[in-house]
Parts: sequence; C-alpha cells; structure tokens
Amino acid sequence: MFRKLFRKSSTKSTMAKQYDTNTTSDELVNDFGSDIKGKTLLVTGVTPGGLGAAYAEFVSKGQPGLIILASRNLEKLKTVAEKVATVSPNVKTRALQLDLGSFAKVREAANTVNSWADVPNIDVVVNNAGLMGTDYFLTEDGFESQFGTNHLGHFLFTNLIMNKILASKAPRVVNITSDGHRLNPIRWFDYNFDEGKTYNKWHGYGQSKTANMLFSLSLAEKLGKRGLQSFSVHPGTVEGTNLGIYCNWDVDYPALMAADKALGNPQGWDTSFSFKPQQRGVAPYIFASFAPNIKEHNGKYILESRIGDPYTDLIKPWATHPIEADRLWKLSEKLVGQEFSY
Repeated sequence: MFRKLFRKSSTKSTMAKQYDTNTTSDELVNDFGSDIKGKTLLVTGVTPGGLGAAYAEFVSKGQPGLIILASRNLEKLKTVAEKVATVSPNVKTRALQLDLGSFAKVREAANTVNSWADVPNIDVVVNNAGLMGTDYFLTEDGFESQFGTNHLGHFLFTNLIMNKILASKAPRVVNITSDGHRLNPIRWFDYNFDEGKTYNKWHGYGQSKTANMLFSLSLAEKLGKRGLQSFSVHPGTVEGTNLGIYCNWDVDYPALMAADKALGNPQGWDTSFSFKPQQRGVAPYIFASFAPNIKEHNGKYILESRIGDPYTDLIKPWATHPIEADRLWKLSEKLVGQEFSY
C-alpha cells in the first residue's frame, strides 16, 4: 500500500523523458537550454578541477546571464572564470569570496551579494562547497568542521540572500549531499562530538550530509508556497576532484567500511570505489537546477539525474523526515544566532 502511494507521485507521471546514471551534463544542457538561458546562477565551493567548477563550465554552454563563482580563494576563481570564458565567451562571471567556516565572513559575503544593484535576483543557488573525512577540528565559531562548513555556513548564507533568491520568477536552491548521509543522523545532543572525544570522521561526514538533505526539505516546506524549489543531490563518486584530500585511504577506507558494516549498509562490503567521469557526476546538479515539471517532488533527494526512490535507493529515513528537518532548522537558527521566519 505504501509503495503504491509513493509510486503515485513517481517522475514517470510527469517527466516526458527519463534520465539515469549514464546521462551526461551536455545532454541535460541541451535538453534544458531554454530553462538555463539568461538565468543568474550562484555556486559555492568553486575550485579548479572540482564539481562546482565543472558545473559552471558545463552550464555555461546553455548561455546563462551570469554565473557567480564563490570560494575562499579568489585566485583560484580566476582560473575557473578563464576556463568558462574559453568555453562560453559570451557568458559573464563574477567572483565572490566566501569562507563558510566563519559566520562573520559568511555575513560579509552575503552583504556583498545583497549590495549588487545590478543583480536583482538569483535564479539558482548551488551549495556545492564541502569537506569530507577531516580530522577533528572546529570552525572559527566553535563547531565541528564538517557540520559547520557543509551545513551551518550554507544555512546562514542562503537565508541571508533569500530576498534575492525569492525575487526570481522560478527560484531554486540545490544542496549537494551524498549517499554518505547513510553514516549518521543528526547528533542532537552531541553534534560537536564531545570536543572530539566521541569523534569518528565518517560519522561527522554523515551528520553533515544528512543536514544538507534536511535543509532542502525545510526550504521546500517553508518557501514552496512562494515558488521556491529545493533539492538535495548525490553526485556519486566522481573522478578528478579533491574532496578526499583529507583522507589517508589506507586507513580511512577500512574505517569507512567498518562504519557501514556497523549499520548494515551494503557499502560495508564494497572493497573499492566505483568512479564516474565529471560529465556524468555533474549531471544530477543540472537536473536539480533546471529540470521542468519536478515541482511535485519539491524537497526530495536526487541521484543519477532522477528523483530518488526510498524503496530501492539507499535513502535513510532520518534524512527525509519533516520533524527532523524542523528540529534541524530550529537548532541551526540557535547555532548561527539568527532566526529566519517565512
């Protein structure tokens, strides 16, 4: 019965064309060209070789009006902007310095965006920046680094520029998560891992990725009535990124397997990663940003350029429950020191 109810809202009822894990970014840009053209986009965590940079490069082929490239390092942004200009000479880019590990610097970046009179609205925000598998350290504001950077920084930044997002005729916020959300729910009473005493880097990563999913769920619930669509996206394991730079895989891969085995996740018996090229890894970003006719799935988890199915995909209930989402919103407001009521 429950499966029947879920299937009733399947993408097959609304999407004329179906996509899958083999779908490429170029294919989606071609299909969604009219939805991309002229749009103003903002993507965080843009570094050469990363998925944020690849997203900007691929989407530029659809001729958006402006791509705002956000990163801590402005020098690295120049490299990405030059690559975009080579691929799409007529597409404008703009650099934004954004350090998600500092609430003060997040506020500075948001103030900068809000001061741009020539950018009255932002159509798509892609919260792509993230850390994975770090040793225990705290952000400037005293939060475990993965939770603080991957979630709290994005939560604050997105809400601070929300007026510009809602000024779009069809606003979207895309939060990049991972199937790594399977590794931990929100640790409501120990999100900082007892100052490191209870820390496991994979539990920290899982908590932050669960938070990304719950953030999209809350945005859909609170602002869907005002036209905002928000989705969380799992890109898969993608070649050529520097996401794993904090890991010593000789040690950390067995630790990851152990974390999965303890939860009974099938990844606990995988002995290696299966990588996909960036053309396919970025495709779910583009699907979430521009696919038409997915409004009925607002707040959902996307993978392989399709809406996730909790019956057949590994999607943990702790990352999709509305009460968990509401609790996280309230906790996040408390931690960043500001309420956002919509």
